[in-house]
Amino acid sequence: MPEAQHEPGLPVAWQLRQSALRLGQRPLLMGIVNITPDSFSDGGHYLDPDAAAAHALRLEADGADILDIGGESTRPGARPVDADEELRRVVPVLERLRGRVRTPISIDTTKAVVAEAALAAGAEIINDISALTADPRMIELAARSRCGVCAMHMRGNPQTMQQNPQYDDVVEEVFTYLRDARDRLTAAGIDRERIALDPGIGFGKTLEHNLALLRQLGRFRALGCPLVVGPSRKRFIGEVLGDMGVDRTAGTLGVCAALARQGVDVLRVHDVGAAAQMLKLYRAVGDGR
Repeated sequence: MPEAQHEPGLPVAWQLRQSALRLGQRPLLMGIVNITPDSFSDGGHYLDPDAAAAHALRLEADGADILDIGGESTRPGARPVDADEELRRVVPVLERLRGRVRTPISIDTTKAVVAEAALAAGAEIINDISALTADPRMIELAARSRCGVCAMHMRGNPQTMQQNPQYDDVVEEVFTYLRDARDRLTAAGIDRERIALDPGIGFGKTLEHNLALLRQLGRFRALGCPLVVGPSRKRFIGEVLGDMGVDRTAGTLGVCAALARQGVDVLRVHDVGAAAQMLKLYRAVGDGR
């Protein structure tokens, strides 16, 4: 299959602290490394630093383009973790990976002190579910370090976000929020080329909200920043299938294929190997357009 032609006006790369990720040929894969006891899908599997580092290395071998490492669960109802505990979880893993991976590392945190330690240990991206609003030091740190940034939409916080979320027009409201977040970050001195945006599937949204966003993600390309989407193993998959206990891997791949067709730049997934195989076959066969 010929290489995809990049559409004029869309970003060609996501600029990170020490490297850049080329965009436009296929969605990049952000592999999830949860160093938590209570994440909704794999909590407790990788609390041991050696196990977490080994998992990250497997994800890289499976085809991850980014490794997203987090030490605090953001599932609905999750209890907050203090900075010392979060540092205790993530820093040993980052230290074990330093010099062993070529894949850029993202730190999934809302705390500037954790992000700063991660950047010092080699991370190149701050992935902040609060869009850099939870900690007043985070924007300054991101601007000063010249790292990549992923800013996400969330209604409320993990403790409150699923308590009857309501929107008049979820697509319009999330689009406006991300546009304003982009402009706020650039005004603070963060280069637009370093900013990615995430609509926050499952973060303060009902099934209907999630599906409306997923169906219309192509619109978000008008924001001119790389688009990151995390559908992996989310509750809405079980809701659509009518079985909350079902293995959600196949459902995740179905959603990822639909997102690839809409031009999403980065897919945040647990099952990197399966997603990489799906994308390879997707490109080989074509999308029918």
